[in-house]
Parts: sequence; C-alpha cells; structure tokens
Amino acid sequence: MNWKTRITDMLNIQYPIIQGGLAYLAYSELAAAVSNAGGLGQITAMSLGEPELLREEIARVRMKTDKPFGVNFAVGQHGRPYSDLLQVAIDEEVPVITMTGGNPAPIFEQLKGVNVKKLVLVAARRQAEKAEELGADAVMVVGQEGGGHLGRDDTGTFVLIPQVVDAVSIPVIASGGIGDGRGLMAALSLGAEGIEMGTRFIATKECTHAHESYKKALVNSSERDTVVIKRSIGTPARALAGTWTDTILDMEQKKADYEQLKDYISGQANKRYIYDGMIDNGFAWAGQVTGLIRDVPSVDELFSRIISEASEIRGKWN
Repeated sequence: MNWKTRITDMLNIQYPIIQGGLAYLAYSELAAAVSNAGGLGQITAMSLGEPELLREEIARVRMKTDKPFGVNFAVGQHGRPYSDLLQVAIDEEVPVITMTGGNPAPIFEQLKGVNVKKLVLVAARRQAEKAEELGADAVMVVGQEGGGHLGRDDTGTFVLIPQVVDAVSIPVIASGGIGDGRGLMAALSLGAEGIEMGTRFIATKECTHAHESYKKALVNSSERDTVVIKRSIGTPARALAGTWTDTILDMEQKKADYEQLKDYISGQANKRYIYDGMIDNGFAWAGQVTGLIRDVPSVDELFSRIISEASEIRGKWN
C-alpha cells in the first residue's frame, strides 16, 4: 500500500513516521533502527553537549544505516549554547534538522544557504505560522497529550491539528497521543501528512539507553499516570507520575521559583530515572499514549504493526 505524502517525498522516507528527539535517549541505535524501518530516526544534539561527540554519533548512525535521519536541537528556556553543535550538523551534511522547545529563529539564521530540511515542533497555531514565516519546511504539532514539553494552552491533538492545517501551507506532522496504526490514520484524516512519536519509541528494544524500569513503567502505566510539571514557570511538560513529580507539584503549588525548582527538574534528575532506574529519585518524560503501550517490541515489529493496522483501516474505507 502506498503511504506517499509530502512528508515522505520531502524526507525521502517510506512511511510518514518520525521519531521524536527524546532528550538523553535518541542516539544512533534507535535512530538507525527507525530509519531502516522506513521512517525518520533522529539523534539528540543537546544531550551530547560537545561538538565532537555529536560528530561521532552522526558517524555511528551512518555506519548503521544509509537512510535519511535527522538531528534534533532542543532549545530550552535555560538551554546551553548550540551554535557549535549546529555547525557540526551542517559540516556533516545531515539531511534533516528539527527544532523543539524554544525560539528557532537563530537556528534558521545559521542555516541560511544550507541544503537541509528544517522541521519545527510547535504547540499552537501562531507558532506554526511563525515557523512557516521563518522558512520551516514542515511543522510538527504536539497536542497536550504529548510527553515532555508542551504548549501552554492545553489544546488536544484532535483540535490543534486541523487548526494548524488550515493556517499554514507547509506540511503538518501530528504529535501527541499517537502510538499505533489508528493514530496514524486519525492524523491523516485530520489533514496531517505524517506523525511524530516519542514515548512509543522509548518502549522499544533499540532504545538501549532507557533503563528497563522506565520501559516497564511505560508498559504498566495508564493515561492517568502522567502529570504536567513546570507549568508555574511557563514551560509545562508531561512526565510519569511518582514521588519525585509529587514533590515538584507541591513546590509549584507553594510558588517555588526556577532557582528553587532547578535541581528537581534538572537533566541530572531526569537521567537518574531513565538511565539508572531510580524511580523515586528522579523523573521521566511520558505522554498519555502510555495508556496504549502494552509491550516492548523491536522497532521493526512496531512499524510492521502500525502499518498493518493502518492498512486494515484504509481497506475498510475503500
């Protein structure tokens, strides 16, 4: 069955499925597996930190696949400088750059004249319009069901995607609450031309950096077992509920500022959970799609399942 869209044409991929940037988790094993399965895999630049480490990770991806892949730049409110990392991606002629979590304008400035596809994650119609003005080739639109950083308006995917599709002329990629073939078909029905999945790809065999306790938690959790933290400081983000997030929410209720919260919401606290399995001494990002995750397949198995489910639905529509 043909899954051709403007996204598959633009990115030169078989299926319109993109793996999210996944801070501290999106490295060569997962990226190459997703690209080899027919989607677009990505590695995370900001989690690597050093330019030479990014160069080495790009080389590792290319050892494992000859398919297109992307490099994600998560430009947060309290993020580190990224110009040197971006220059590595430019020098290495990475085919796709994605931007999440902050103002993408400086990245577009540095990418002027560079032959690379530019995708921006947005969480509101106005953000999508701005990304198009800046020169984005496509926007990835995340509803409030998603894991990690979200928009401030709590707009769900089913409402947000059609709004953005109507507002921009560039292709739209749906994100948030998508984890199977039904989600893919729903996204296409809403006018999107592809999907991005984050949480679902964490619970795969090739996401080797994720601790087994993290994957087990994703399998055993329901959609009710996630909470939104960091709302009080203007950067809402969805994580698995636990004693650590309970503490964060309690501090936020008591009007704690960023300085008071920073050790609790830090990358180190995140890594204690996702790398070391210290579930009571850290936190882990997860979307409400955890309510649909019931196993930890290989990436190949996951793609086969998604495409089979989606094809069955398409067959019923004919």
